[in-house]
Amino acid sequence: MTTPPSDDALLALPKAELHLHIEGTLEPDLAFELAGRNGVQLPYASVEELAAQYDFSDLQSFLDLYYATMAVLRTEDDFAELTRRYLRTAAAQGVRHAELFFDPQAHVSRGVPIEAVVDGISGALAEAERDLGMSGGLILCFLRDQPVESADAVLTAALTRPERLLGVGLDSAEVGYPPELFAGVFARAKDAGLHAVAHAGEEGPPSYIVQALDLLGVERVDHGIRAAEDPELMARLAADGIPLTVCPLSNVRLRTVPDLSAHPLLRLDAAGVRVTVNSDDPAYFGGYAGDNYLAIRDALGVTAEQAERFARTSVDASFATAARKAELQAEVDAWRS
Repeated sequence: MTTPPSDDALLALPKAELHLHIEGTLEPDLAFELAGRNGVQLPYASVEELAAQYDFSDLQSFLDLYYATMAVLRTEDDFAELTRRYLRTAAAQGVRHAELFFDPQAHVSRGVPIEAVVDGISGALAEAERDLGMSGGLILCFLRDQPVESADAVLTAALTRPERLLGVGLDSAEVGYPPELFAGVFARAKDAGLHAVAHAGEEGPPSYIVQALDLLGVERVDHGIRAAEDPELMARLAADGIPLTVCPLSNVRLRTVPDLSAHPLLRLDAAGVRVTVNSDDPAYFGGYAGDNYLAIRDALGVTAEQAERFARTSVDASFATAARKAELQAEVDAWRS
């Protein structure tokens, strides 16, 4: 299968999504629906006016809007509905397993109990397992531009219900907040049996990727595209089998690459780095997981063989059980045949 796959084939390709911020699936129509339900006044007159704001100059310009619209999320039902809508869309684009990032600090600081966040997302995941045959779990992300003490506090709260979590991550504004700041809180999380991932090498330098590996002990690097600037680092990632959770449309929207044709995805792949394709914050960046596969086919000439490799890697790199991974790989086998 060396020819470009069709739209239908790529959307049907069974895949895992490993880099998805559930708050980043808040579409403008749902934002207004929840604002009305919760009595929140958004600073925009209409769905169309809000959607028109989705033109970003960099990561910070996105984060400003991201946190502003997040104010509509108040109750367990809100988080369940947000997650439910994402999972339905993702399932229609071939996602069979989804590991969802969430940002509890951004919610508890607004007076939303962490239990409402976790229970709402978990409840929707349970529905998707029952109704859609999807699997998944939650990854608690620390906001790197907030004090480490805040991360410690939210981890302590979350560890009262560790069975709800797959792991911990690190996100938000990258430059100026190196991974080394969070070595202690990651050590606590790992001692509690949680997996570890971290955003590094999106806007931050390749050295942030090295810190994430050496000081946080991450099992996956989220984004990681600036590893392409450092041949030694690429060789290390390839030799150690460290997966990258790459988000092509996000990288274009946040201008970390000038356009999709310049994206380093295939250079990383050619260097032996294990890459996966994900959507990041799809409501803001113009596409869900399958849309990202379509975009890299059109811009980079990704073949069916390459797309299959990315999907298999996403399954292998997930934190699903061995039995679930075997089921998903069998689904990819069926797609290939």
